[in-house]
Amino acid sequence: MKREYDFSKGNRGKFFNSKIELNIPVYLDTSAFTFIDKIAKRKHKDVSSVVNQIIHSDIELAESLK
Repeated sequence: MKREYDFSKGNRGKFFNSKIELNIPVYLDTSAFTFIDKIAKRKHKDVSSVVNQIIHSDIELAESLK
């Protein structure tokens, strides 16, 4: 690795795109995943959909308490 790098000819923000949506992975512990997975299989949905439904219902509940 060089001691110093020359960025004088670099382009700031060359690859930046404000329209890109970033999806961050969420890791569930084993017991939470097992619980969610059972619900997903019963409803014939994927785990992400079930987790999103639960989070949205929690958001609605929290907003009703304001």
